[in-house]
Amino acid sequence: MAEAKSPSGLSKVLNAAWVRPFLFLVVIVAAWDLAIRLFHIPAYQIPSPGDVVAVLWSDWPELLRQSWPTTYATICGFLLSALFGIPVAMLIAGSKTIESYVYPLLVFSQSVPKIAIAPLFVVWFGFGIIPKVISAFLLGFFPVVVSAVQGFKSVDPDMVDLARAMQGSRFQVFRAVNLPHAMPAIFSGLKVSVTLAVVGAVVGEFVGSNSGIGYVMQRSIGTFDLPTMFAALAILALLGVILFWIVDRIERLVIPWHVSQRDDIIFAS
Repeated sequence: MAEAKSPSGLSKVLNAAWVRPFLFLVVIVAAWDLAIRLFHIPAYQIPSPGDVVAVLWSDWPELLRQSWPTTYATICGFLLSALFGIPVAMLIAGSKTIESYVYPLLVFSQSVPKIAIAPLFVVWFGFGIIPKVISAFLLGFFPVVVSAVQGFKSVDPDMVDLARAMQGSRFQVFRAVNLPHAMPAIFSGLKVSVTLAVVGAVVGEFVGSNSGIGYVMQRSIGTFDLPTMFAALAILALLGVILFWIVDRIERLVIPWHVSQRDDIIFAS
């Protein structure tokens, strides 16, 4: 019986996870450039991809320097979201009394636009990094709590009863049953949280800042420098993708069994 031919190098490259999004991005950029040429859209409304690439090339050192405050505020806000969000979710999932008091307030807090309360942080904490970190934290906190609560509540009660029947303490049962079962949901919330933390950091920079990508965007809007504004948007998108990828890598290290099952389902479909 003849052996199946191994896939060629080109086939492996085309089947790589990053190739399809990259090709789709190329199609979007090509359609963007084509639309500008066909409909004669003026540069003061939408810049051409070439102009944006030129700004990225010429102003890359400045954009890289301005991206550091945004990255720092995003990471700090995201870490605070995880640090506080997961314990709060544990309390909500473990006590119906706490859930009845806290959960409605969390939902209510999401109806308040963060851009509306961000100026208060500037009044209270000044123009430093703290208002940006708080804005990033507030946007990233809720997805972590909601996903973690769902994960903790989805634990099979029979598994918990079996662990308790084996004379496991409450902490041992939580470590061996509840937490591993909830980890996929927790990481799903963390992935959403890290992208929203980027938005929160930029919101804080919009309100009051003299550095960061949000400051670059605000300055570009004031001078109608749309190529620089689009370049700043590209930097933010890249930042979000990188942070999302880092969280995904951590998930693969922490819960490899779930990731392998998820990948098998995706590739099988």
